[in-house]
Amino acid sequence: MKQPSSKSYGVAVCLSAIFGVMGIHHFYLGRYIEGLIDFSLFIATIYFYINGQIFWAIGFALLDGLHTFIITIMLLTGSFKDGEGNYVCYPGQRLA
Repeated sequence: MKQPSSKSYGVAVCLSAIFGVMGIHHFYLGRYIEGLIDFSLFIATIYFYINGQIFWAIGFALLDGLHTFIITIMLLTGSFKDGEGNYVCYPGQRLA
């Protein structure tokens, strides 16, 4: 049987929408490996931008942005799981 997450839906969606490219929402939800990967993509984007390698910076930024967009949509639809495997449910969502 599916279990709802103890994490707040509103907090998770806001963190993903505002700080998503940094992976903060993954850390909040207990998905630490995904958070480190997301944060690494963010750092790589900044590194390449500072060093004048704009092509690589844009590539990493697009990859990170696309990933964040997909995760935010999954959170909004209630189909994303926290680190314990429980669904982050939107208000009123029923789990079958």
